[in-house]
Amino acid sequence: MTQAEKEQDNGKEKDKDREKEKEKEQQRGVKRPIAPPAIPEPQQEQIQSNFVIVIHPGSRTLRIGRATDTLPVTVPHVIARRHKQSGQLRYEDAWLLREGLNKSESNEQRQNGLKMIDQAIWSKKMSNGVRRTPASAEQARAYNCQIRPAVLDSSSRVKWTNTTHHPPYLVGEEALYVNPSDSYNIHWPIVTGQLNVHSGPGGSLTAVLADLETIWSNVLQKHLDIPLKDLKYYRCILLVPDIYNRQHIKEVVNMLLLNMGFSAIIVHQESVCATFGSGLSSACVVDVGDQKTSLCCVEDGVSHRNSRLCLAYGGSDVTRTYFWLLQRAGFPYRNCQLSSRLDCQLLQHLKETFCHLDQDISGLQDHEFQTRFPEAPALLYQIRLGDEKLQAPMGLFYPTTFGVVGQKMSSIQYRSQGDSEDPHNEHYLLATQNKQDQSSKTAVDRKPISRPGGGLDGEMSSQGGIGELSDLPRGCGSGSAGGGTQAEMDLGSAQGECLMGTGEVEEPPSAHLSRKAAIMSQFESKALGLDKAILHSIDCCASDETKRKMYSSILIVGGGLMFHGAQEFLLHRIINKMPPSFRRLVDNVEVITRPKDMDPRLISWKGGAVLACLDTTQEMWIHQREWQRFGVRMLRERAAFVW
Repeated sequence: MTQAEKEQDNGKEKDKDREKEKEKEQQRGVKRPIAPPAIPEPQQEQIQSNFVIVIHPGSRTLRIGRATDTLPVTVPHVIARRHKQSGQLRYEDAWLLREGLNKSESNEQRQNGLKMIDQAIWSKKMSNGVRRTPASAEQARAYNCQIRPAVLDSSSRVKWTNTTHHPPYLVGEEALYVNPSDSYNIHWPIVTGQLNVHSGPGGSLTAVLADLETIWSNVLQKHLDIPLKDLKYYRCILLVPDIYNRQHIKEVVNMLLLNMGFSAIIVHQESVCATFGSGLSSACVVDVGDQKTSLCCVEDGVSHRNSRLCLAYGGSDVTRTYFWLLQRAGFPYRNCQLSSRLDCQLLQHLKETFCHLDQDISGLQDHEFQTRFPEAPALLYQIRLGDEKLQAPMGLFYPTTFGVVGQKMSSIQYRSQGDSEDPHNEHYLLATQNKQDQSSKTAVDRKPISRPGGGLDGEMSSQGGIGELSDLPRGCGSGSAGGGTQAEMDLGSAQGECLMGTGEVEEPPSAHLSRKAAIMSQFESKALGLDKAILHSIDCCASDETKRKMYSSILIVGGGLMFHGAQEFLLHRIINKMPPSFRRLVDNVEVITRPKDMDPRLISWKGGAVLACLDTTQEMWIHQREWQRFGVRMLRERAAFVW
């Protein structure tokens, strides 16, 4: 017998031995591990940053650009749409006007807010130790009422947008300069950080999404020179607010991937991107925008859900208050109207030029400004102003000065109301968790003991602590750092049944929910000042160590607080109002208004560009095919925050 034949026989014998061993194991009931089939790992392609578009949509401004760009393209986030039928009524979304201003209590509220501001100005000494002498508003008024404008030029050289070729829509600056007599409606698709869905013309969700798609597509083609047919080669990073509307985000992602045709997308929060853009690992991010102010504590790239807070006021409210103060001081441009787009633009410019938060600047001072409007001469106005320049920005700390009555002014993150496309969402997980808790509880103790808090004894920790609801909003930091927080576990109408369980309760669910609603409505009607909101957000952090980190790094982004002296002013108020126990523990309270000397309005966009270049973001991309197949479930699986 040859050597090869011997080896063949040996191999056959070994196979027989293996078969016999398997039979014996099966008889003994031993389970052998099943080797999984080899799945080839998807090859991770090298993503080129110049093929990643970062989109940061704001209420007033759109910032968009390639991740490799030094600065984004910045355009007014507005569209003018031509009327489809002649004789159609003109419609225009408001710029500085908002609901809740024309109530009977509005003026009284403004006056009360102004008194508090004047008291605060007087109580804080100047750097030389002397108290500030208030400037006489009557003297300023007597001077300004006599002023007549000087003609600089017979023509302002500013023209209305040419609409003789009847374009179906106009975007950005062109939309701002559409003549009011032309047959166009003006729409701002985002208001207070959310989609501008309303009952008026162009206010349906479909219409707002169409406006967004048109504006973004136009900017991509016109400013970035990217043909829409080439978007299949590009990826997109979308920045969203910290307190977001899930349905709106889902629809926008759908629009970007399926309608516009991007190959993949990452959705991330503005606050986390702000820390990336400023090079900070942890910070209490305060984003003062045009119509909203959002606060959130970010630690190592994670946004703490329980610290998120959104205030329904921003730079536009300061501008409107400044106009009110200018009128009291005899504003020489008599025809100024808040309903006029160009007047709103002028007031915005005057606020940015003259307003400040430096209490060392006092007394009456003379200034001048120009008006350049289409079909009108260029005019030069003289104006004398005193404390108005300081009082208007201080409205951010005394929001009653804005005169907004009967509106929801503060909001926190609510639980999701559920989505039919995402059956295994947090509602499902919470419900199954409750069932497991119930069964384990029944096994241990057949007789449940009812508690005043409304749950079964021993269940409070697993069910979110509904008995502690009265601690809202201040005590929301008692929840765990990573999981659902008090505010989120207790909010949302759909959660009532899950949280109450099936045990005996002394308080009926309806009474519990109405009590919960009363507490929340009381909180939401309050207009927290910016300093108090920062303290509240930090106080909602889980541990003292995290709170210390946040106090030592308060990051101000957005364009709403870009006033001279804002950093020192805010720092003074934070130190004076922070809990005494923390004053000893915090070595250094720091307010950062211009990280790396960058424009604070661009910080979040820059963070999105940094995100595109990180290796760790590879697993966060949602591809077009995945979205087509799984839909919104991909956001829960891939988003870097709890969806």
